[in-house]
Amino acid sequence: MSAFRALLIALLCGTLSYLVACDTKVTGPGTTSAQHEKSPDAQLARFEAELARAYPADAPKPTKTREFELRAAPTTVKQIDGRDLDVWAYNGQVPGPVLRVKLGEEVLVRFKNDLPQATTIHWHGVRVPNAMDGVPGVTQDAIEPGESFEYRFVPKDAGTFWFHPHHQTPEQVGRGLYGVLVVEDAEPLGYTRDEMWVLDDWKLGRDGQIDPRFVTRHDLSHDGRWGRDITVNGESHKVMEVRPGERLRLRLLDASNGRVYQLRFDGLDAKVIATDGMYTGKPVTLLGQKTAPGNRLDVDITIPKDAAGKSFALMNDFGRQPTVLATLKVAGEPVETPTFEPPFNPNLPKWEGALERDIDQTYVLDARRGGPHGIEWTINGEVWGTHEPTVLKEGRWKRIRFQNDSFRLHPMHIHGQFFKVLARNGVPVDEPFLRDTVLLERKEVIDVGMVPLDWGYWMMHCHILEHAEAGMMTEIHVEK
Repeated sequence: MSAFRALLIALLCGTLSYLVACDTKVTGPGTTSAQHEKSPDAQLARFEAELARAYPADAPKPTKTREFELRAAPTTVKQIDGRDLDVWAYNGQVPGPVLRVKLGEEVLVRFKNDLPQATTIHWHGVRVPNAMDGVPGVTQDAIEPGESFEYRFVPKDAGTFWFHPHHQTPEQVGRGLYGVLVVEDAEPLGYTRDEMWVLDDWKLGRDGQIDPRFVTRHDLSHDGRWGRDITVNGESHKVMEVRPGERLRLRLLDASNGRVYQLRFDGLDAKVIATDGMYTGKPVTLLGQKTAPGNRLDVDITIPKDAAGKSFALMNDFGRQPTVLATLKVAGEPVETPTFEPPFNPNLPKWEGALERDIDQTYVLDARRGGPHGIEWTINGEVWGTHEPTVLKEGRWKRIRFQNDSFRLHPMHIHGQFFKVLARNGVPVDEPFLRDTVLLERKEVIDVGMVPLDWGYWMMHCHILEHAEAGMMTEIHVEK
């Protein structure tokens, strides 16, 4: 090799070494950019940024105020199979009214309590200002009989939400006190119809009226209060007529005290487009989806154009044998099927590597003897009123573990926040949606990730109402 070529190679090697060294950014003593991106602090920042893209931290500036009057009072309604049933109801109807607003509108509810008990209204799944959350002794005083209260808030999210009491909840919900808040997208999506179906079950006495025994030892030692009579919008075996070619958005809510459903439409390809009010990252099949008390599923359904004269049943597969809950009956002239992509949220967090992080908080769920009902349901060995609240920082990602040490079901609900399931029994899962309520099966362990964006005092509890009443409830403080 000539001296010139040797000199040229040496110069090139030196230049390449210099370029490589320059491309390796130093972010700290002995730390490269690749190492920095994998550092715990950088990973947390990435997780928090992913959530920030998923849904807004702040409510939109209100364009107008929608005003509603709500009155809770005893009344008699036609229910189940058309019988006269003595209930407690909002505005004289069960389910209560569906309040519809558009995203960006302020909600003003003037509420009057004409019940024989104190009560409140909790806006389940709605990210409201903390003072509007409706928890007596935490965010407001209980509303006594004859008193009134104004709830005012601007919803941050479009979706399917609901409202119910948060005081003596097993009895008040069990007697029929619940309603729906639908926050519509700012721009209509083009569905032929947008329908709301509320699922509930009724425990009746021998006289055909609501069994007045609430929070019994039987209910507490099982999965809450389950009634034999299941209704959809107050009707047994509900039938709704649809036309060939229609495309429906069907919003489903489990308003039962304790009953879990596993839903499917017999003969239809039904796709879930939202869970607990929040759009999914992609359509998910309805088949096999379980709804626990508090859960909502929004379903996209197209009725085939050649289906005239056919019927499609909404089935419940949770239990010993499948049962029919409601039926879509196809009749009339065909209509043109709207064609558009189902709504979805492309910015759901992935949180890759989340299971490599330490668990920040564990909640162990179990039962013990004692208390006014003979059985107490506990979180970390304590009942409501004896816990030290969990303190979380606003905007900071946390890994939370729910550990069910019991043989009963527990749908765990967190007020004011949404979370993403990361793993079940140590097995990673990638659910393409967020939740506000997650069902823990018997002896199951579920890990979730959460970034609390709304500060205040928030409840976390089992949404089997009897379990919560017997102590399975605690408090999360989200600090600024």
